[in-house]
Amino acid sequence: MFYAYILKSLKDNRYYYGSTADLNSRLQKHNDGEVLSTKSRRPFIIHYFESYPTRAEAMKREQFFKKRSGYKWLKKNNII
Repeated sequence: MFYAYILKSLKDNRYYYGSTADLNSRLQKHNDGEVLSTKSRRPFIIHYFESYPTRAEAMKREQFFKKRSGYKWLKKNNII
């Protein structure tokens, strides 16, 4: 399985969108400071995720979350 996920920073309450094959390991990397783009915003919690059978589908959903239409969908469905 592959995952499209949204992390929430407990430091600044902002969100980070990503995709991965191992959700728990990826969260640990974010919280350990191994991801440059989120290092200064630690700690994170998993706020939302969706699972997909292929990496391509998870990455496509991640890209959707990052678009204006994805943001509107997330707001409309009370996810963020």
